[in-house]
Amino acid sequence: MLALSFRHLPHHEGELGEVAVFLHLSLRKYAIHSTMKEIKKTSWRSPSNIALIKYWGKHGNQLPKNPSISFTLDKCFSETSLSVSEKTSKDKGLELKFYFDKKENLAFRIKILSFFEGISKDFPFLHKYALQVNSTNSFPHSSGIASSASAMSALALCLCDMDAALRGKKIAKDKLLEKASYYARIGSGSASRSVFPVASLWGEAKHVKGSSDEYAIPFEKEMHKTFKTYQNAILIASSAEKKVSSRVGHQLMKTNPFAKVRYKQANDNLAELLPALKSGDLTKFGEIVETEAMTLHALMMCSQPNFILMTPSTLAMIARIKAFRESSKLPLYFTLDAGPNIHLLYPENIKNKVVPFIQEELSEHCEHGRIIWDKVGKGPSVIK
Repeated sequence: MLALSFRHLPHHEGELGEVAVFLHLSLRKYAIHSTMKEIKKTSWRSPSNIALIKYWGKHGNQLPKNPSISFTLDKCFSETSLSVSEKTSKDKGLELKFYFDKKENLAFRIKILSFFEGISKDFPFLHKYALQVNSTNSFPHSSGIASSASAMSALALCLCDMDAALRGKKIAKDKLLEKASYYARIGSGSASRSVFPVASLWGEAKHVKGSSDEYAIPFEKEMHKTFKTYQNAILIASSAEKKVSSRVGHQLMKTNPFAKVRYKQANDNLAELLPALKSGDLTKFGEIVETEAMTLHALMMCSQPNFILMTPSTLAMIARIKAFRESSKLPLYFTLDAGPNIHLLYPENIKNKVVPFIQEELSEHCEHGRIIWDKVGKGPSVIK
């Protein structure tokens, strides 16, 4: 839509003849902007992830206070495209249009502008061209599934891909993913873990060679084959936007009285989880993952101000999962991200027993019976 300011309109009858000229020039400028030739476009699909060892607390420029490890998801993803075209003015500032679900989104645009400004020295084309970003999710935004992880990792992949294309340089896939992980981290810490297939680890860990606070590393080759096909039923207790964002939650860890103990616990749990992931010890895996989930939410309740993101439905499902595991002796375990929704993790070979349990005993506690039948995924991909 063409927006006109009242200060541009004539105030006297003698000026009415100028209106046609003004409208003609304004409409012409708008038409040029709307039809500006696209120079280059790149599009990526990138998944969300579910942390097994949780990242909660940060310092510096999006650096973690403890290492974390996650499964890459399959069905929960963002699709993002970045296109560049000639600027409509000589203004050296960023020129950005942002669309979420095909609608312009001012709040997201402001966040992306801030992100782009922070990394523009590394990506000179951000100031050189007019930019347009289109993004969409396959799952509810801000409901406890890491939407920022999939969105920012997809955008980081677009940025790195676009930069290489405009420079006329090819970049090896492993280098592209590492670079994307680095910049995704600046946008959203957990996004650093979404650029790799199956699983990834982010944060310096003395047990893992090559681990870094600045980017995640792939962990697929270190895992037992059972975990590479693990199932993840996401039980949607609520799709409403969270009352407290993860960004605020991270900040509250600075004054949380249990922060120091938590960071030690996370490192200790990681040290125990890594051998379980390598050997296929499902019981040890499940015990640690559930402890991590409950610790995350306990930290929220101990913050000042404190907050609770679990709902009565969340608690009801946890109770039924534990009871079913005890009676069936099947290795199904839950985790939660920073929200009310449960990620029920289990090996593929017991799927035929777990799915009926979910449908018969857990679906009634899900919002409108909604369940996302997800699994460990193969990582991001280019959208042709």
